[in-house]
Amino acid sequence: MTRPRFDNHSTEFGLWLRSRPEIDSSKGFVATNLDYVWQNYKTGDWMFIEEKRHGASPSHWQHQIFQMLHRLCRNDPAFHGFHLIQFENTSPDDGSMWLDHKLITIDELLLFLTFLAP
Repeated sequence: MTRPRFDNHSTEFGLWLRSRPEIDSSKGFVATNLDYVWQNYKTGDWMFIEEKRHGASPSHWQHQIFQMLHRLCRNDPAFHGFHLIQFENTSPDDGSMWLDHKLITIDELLLFLTFLAP
């Protein structure tokens, strides 16, 4: 059975999708949103970023879909990967944060977002 949302972050279409028995997850249908396609339009550098608050992690299905997207894009020399940013609370300003499971500072986050981090 398709899992209902437990927060207020859905749209009417998202709620409709979850209510349709014809496309229930028991039949193999899953959906996920992608939080950010981050790009510097002047250089062409770009990456995907998934944000999780309160220390949450991507679901199994999100992880699989994100891996698929990464595989499809990895041959683009301007592509800088698929990354996970996790916040202890809700943002860089109210707690710790991790980039791809590594504890980082705001300065390190800014280097990452400007494509200057290693």
